[in-house]
Amino acid sequence: MKQPFAALTRLTSAAVLSLALALPALAFDTRATSAYVLDQTTGTVLMSKNGYEPLPPASMSKLMTLYMGFEAVRDGRLDLTERLPVSEHAMSFGGSTMFLDTTDRVTVEDLLRGIIVLSGNDACVVLAEALSPDGTEAGFSRMMTQRAKQLGMENSTFMNSSGWPAAGHRMSMRDLAILAQRLIEDFPEFYPMFAEKEFLFDEKEPANRFNRNPLLGLGIGADGLKTGHTQEAGFGLVGSAKQGDRRVIFVISGLETDRARAEEAEAIVNWSFRQFTQSELVKAGTRLAEAEVWMGSQPTVALVAPQDVSTLVPVLGAEAIDAEVVYNGPIEAPVQAGQVLGELVFSPEGLPEVRVPLVAEQAVERGGFVVRVRTAANLLFQQIVQGPETAM
Repeated sequence: MKQPFAALTRLTSAAVLSLALALPALAFDTRATSAYVLDQTTGTVLMSKNGYEPLPPASMSKLMTLYMGFEAVRDGRLDLTERLPVSEHAMSFGGSTMFLDTTDRVTVEDLLRGIIVLSGNDACVVLAEALSPDGTEAGFSRMMTQRAKQLGMENSTFMNSSGWPAAGHRMSMRDLAILAQRLIEDFPEFYPMFAEKEFLFDEKEPANRFNRNPLLGLGIGADGLKTGHTQEAGFGLVGSAKQGDRRVIFVISGLETDRARAEEAEAIVNWSFRQFTQSELVKAGTRLAEAEVWMGSQPTVALVAPQDVSTLVPVLGAEAIDAEVVYNGPIEAPVQAGQVLGELVFSPEGLPEVRVPLVAEQAVERGGFVVRVRTAANLLFQQIVQGPETAM
């Protein structure tokens, strides 16, 4: 016999909730060959263009080296004032560098700034060799790949610490956005370094002292993170900007010039903040539905939002749309207060579906003898009324 609590119950929000959500925002047609835009505050993906495809990340992959360097400082494997030696391998790199040589011993703090502000390939190798299990950059690269997987970056494989062109050195735009979010959230003590516009190391090479991030200083809230450029990857940028209570993270790649990169990055920031707004939908504790309880001391239990629910919505126009409260019911007793019993599901036009867990407002104990007898009698009566075929 089919158990009554196995039935799927779907309640439209028309009975319990009215949500005023906006019409779809105007789509952004980016010139980048790949892009990913995330509203960090709500977790809403605003754009994904080839976002999951593993691509050459150029110097943007230096963010992974920085993440592992920050971890090492936090857990005591490195100290910011510790001076690290420069190997011949590190000194051999061209491109963007701190112009280090084997006579230098550089503090960890200077190396971190050298990577962030100057995009120093040599600084990456010095840090990599210090943290590698076998003292080599290759060993550190394997560590990078393993740690990336642990952080949820499924489309990232590292062959070096700097993003120097190499077969198989790949990251997806989504992975870079995940990494940017982790850097911002996990290391607030270090994140302000990404907004520094200038770093002159030891007054050696004043020509290479400026941050290449074109958005810093434009007054649009930009405060990070990393540019990248190789012939294979084109011009790219992992960026972030905060305006008010909202923060946006974006990744673009494949632009033809640094000017195009700057223009596209600024346009994406403006689009993200001007075409979308954060809207509070439900207050914590709001009753959204009453779910029937099977064999309980009470016939129903209220489903409530455990915390305030807000989402990102387009700003053009507004119209009411239905949401749904979805749960498997009747719910079998006993029920614990705060137990997750269902979801609030809604889909703002043009944005991904949002699913918010709903919990029991109060506990419902299992019913006593009288309740069990009454429930069994009601079930038997329903089977008689509906016919013998429903009993199977």
